Amino acid sequence: MLTVDRSVVPGRVLRKGKTGAFRSLVEGEGEPHSVRTDLTGPPGKDVGRHVRSLLTIAHLSDLHVTDVESPARFEFLNQFAGDPRFRELLTMQRPQESLNSHAINAMVQAVNGIEQAPVGGKPVQLVVMTGDAIDNAQMNELANFMALFDGGIVTPSSGGPDSESAQSAAWPNDQAWKPDGGDRFGKEHGFPQLPGLLERASRSFPSHGLTMPWIGCYGNHEELCQGVGLVTPEVAAAMVGWRKPIAVPSGLDANTAVDVFTRTPEAFMTGTIRSVTPDPARLPARLAGFLEAHLRSGSRPTGHGFAPPNRHEGTAGYVYDTTPVRLVCLDTVCRDGGADGRIDAAQLAWLEERLIEVHSSYTDRDGNTARTSNDDRLVVLMSHHPLMTLNNSRAKDAVDPRQLLLLLHRFGNVVLWLNGHVHMNMVQRHPNREGVNVGFWEVTTGSLVDWPCQGRVVEILDAGYGRIGIACTMLDHDGPLEPGEAAAPLELAGLHRLLAANDPLAGAGSPRAGTPADRNVILALPAPFPLRHLHRQ
Repeated sequence: MLTVDRSVVPGRVLRKGKTGAFRSLVEGEGEPHSVRTDLTGPPGKDVGRHVRSLLTIAHLSDLHVTDVESPARFEFLNQFAGDPRFRELLTMQRPQESLNSHAINAMVQAVNGIEQAPVGGKPVQLVVMTGDAIDNAQMNELANFMALFDGGIVTPSSGGPDSESAQSAAWPNDQAWKPDGGDRFGKEHGFPQLPGLLERASRSFPSHGLTMPWIGCYGNHEELCQGVGLVTPEVAAAMVGWRKPIAVPSGLDANTAVDVFTRTPEAFMTGTIRSVTPDPARLPARLAGFLEAHLRSGSRPTGHGFAPPNRHEGTAGYVYDTTPVRLVCLDTVCRDGGADGRIDAAQLAWLEERLIEVHSSYTDRDGNTARTSNDDRLVVLMSHHPLMTLNNSRAKDAVDPRQLLLLLHRFGNVVLWLNGHVHMNMVQRHPNREGVNVGFWEVTTGSLVDWPCQGRVVEILDAGYGRIGIACTMLDHDGPLEPGEAAAPLELAGLHRLLAANDPLAGAGSPRAGTPADRNVILALPAPFPLRHLHRQ
């Protein structure tokens, strides 16, 4: 449901723990759109009153389809929550993670059910997924993601027939929430006991998939172990093996832990281990496997944005054209490890060429106006990482991200940048202080795995009077607020959101939902060129 109609807010206390309370979720009032004119000044006419839709997008990010039984996960690191030295490695485990696939399925249903976007009145034409579709760079996770988005059978469980996750009753410590009881979440935070939940959560279920085209991005969790560490030969072997680390290795130095994990995650497998059922389906995905999954025949659009040159060149950038808008996908993942992103000189040069192709005029590298015979088209950038996280110090080939910003400011048709990664809703302006054009908007959409478990509808609008409006509206998935017996897939999705809201590390009391100015907003821009020809669709 669109949040202009209703919101989801914490309700009454259901159970109390020693340090916190477990609350229900209830309907709140809808959140109306506000208009942000940061880049235009006060509007002469109301943006949003007389509009024509150019493109309607559903923006989803950071879905984190998770194999919770994988032997290449390190849930025990959650004990370092609150220590800034472990920032890149957390969160390793979430109370709701066994239900991630059900929440994604409920969001797919919600997107399919949008008949009219709230401002322009058009249905969703394209879904943009900006990376971290999966959690731990494994092929079985990738297969489930493709089944969720393209349609197919989703198989949340792996390994043997019984649960071997950190949430199972037989797990030898109480650091994770256990639905069968006997954990610190129940004692400290009032989390419920739900016997049999893990068995219900692990059952295979069908997904009908998205009914409209979707395009994707490559994220750090597709490339790296837990989104941070290199998938070394030792880690690749551990993924399909039986040795599951369950405790901090002896001699761990907190000051160097992230760097050690980044280079050699297998060093964190040297402590206490537990035997789990091996599964050959857990082999590493890597970029090649990720591309092959998207490029298979029958995808809509073909390749979900990616193309054969990506396969041959080992890259994940591409362009996807509609009549009014060119979408440009950047490959921001650092192959040298680490969660944050990077941009290199080769990709900047490639991006410059792609931007010139849809500009009749632009500012060249010397500050002069260059003119072309190309038709103008609006440009939407998409990437996994926001601009502020393109600062990975481990990257061997990175350039200063300010060079990217300078490049974008030379091209006035760039109006929007969609991304994710930080699991938080944010809307930021990037004014062009040189005055050639006003700049563009950066819209970061939070993760479906964490509170508030939402997506975002983004409408690119001809707002009249020589203006563009970018209408952003948060979208809740179709899971019920009261999950009942938590047996059917949609009920499990509702329970996922309830658990996420009560997560003591990243729940409803955290800043992840953003402020009202980061959610339901209409972002105003002057049109960079006359928009009449863009309506010939």
